[in-house]
Amino acid sequence: IAAACEAMTFAAKLGLDLPTVYKVITASAGNSWMFENRVPHILDGDYSPRSAVEIFTKDLGIVSDMGRKEKFPLSIAATALQMFLMTAASGMAKDDDASVARMIARMTGIDLPPAK
Repeated sequence: IAAACEAMTFAAKLGLDLPTVYKVITASAGNSWMFENRVPHILDGDYSPRSAVEIFTKDLGIVSDMGRKEKFPLSIAATALQMFLMTAASGMAKDDDASVARMIARMTGIDLPPAK
């Protein structure tokens, strides 16, 4: 989800047509169930919770703790955790997990599609 949000906000920064980016990625090897399921929330500007940001901070925190206990590096999970924590700290803890895109957009001055 964090990678999908980053990809879509970067596409917005580049001035690309977001629905077209979505179609291209979902038809490529870069597709995932999460990308296909969450990006429509961004395209619709709909961040009503289906799976809240705070659930991901909890789950990624557990994974991070397990990695630390086992002395196993989890750099991708650690980065994702920080992205979800920034989103939660921005007042979106109870919003949909696709709100990571809103956090990135706010930090970088990018406009995402408004609610329909």
